[in-house]
Amino acid sequence: MKIRYPDGREATGEVIEVHAPTRIVFTYGYANGLMIPPGGSRVTIELEPVGHATRLHLRHDVADEQARDAHIQGWRYQLSLFANAVADAVHAGAAGAVDAWFDAWADPDASSRTRTLSRIGSPALTFHDRFGNTDGIPDLVAHITGAQYFMPGIRMTRTGDVRHCQGTVLADYVARSADGQARASGTNVFQFRADGRLDWVTGFMALVPSSNG
Repeated sequence: MKIRYPDGREATGEVIEVHAPTRIVFTYGYANGLMIPPGGSRVTIELEPVGHATRLHLRHDVADEQARDAHIQGWRYQLSLFANAVADAVHAGAAGAVDAWFDAWADPDASSRTRTLSRIGSPALTFHDRFGNTDGIPDLVAHITGAQYFMPGIRMTRTGDVRHCQGTVLADYVARSADGQARASGTNVFQFRADGRLDWVTGFMALVPSSNG
């Protein structure tokens, strides 16, 4: 196998062991022989199931500390790319879950609200913002009932695309009253579990100044 890097370096290697889907071992070196000659190091990658997630164990056996230190950041970068690729696939429906979250806050029916939150969130789903601190879906459903009582007719709607990095999603929103006037705006931070369901949400809101002063 060969890998060409943006700076022109060309890495070469040979796969010497495969035990799908949990283990792969291959050699790693550079075609020009600098730092690590072809076949001069060995990379072992093992995958371990951990609940709904997977833990990756990587070992790169090199000849000296200089070669080791020169590759630490490179592996961190590559593993981040791999993690983002997997997370993007697992959480491909994140925008839909975010929209369902905002819809639940405007749903007047507590039973319907519970079903929505149970579909997109874990039973222990927590929510924190400047006005509330809930623990679990029943607590959250009751909190939303209170919010609807004190702020009748308010509906939050996502604005723009969600921003996602390895299970953490940022979503901007605007809160409008029944007459369509913007009353507040903000950003919510959504943390998704490895199974694609919401684990916790933290809200940041800023009130829109009244045109009446």
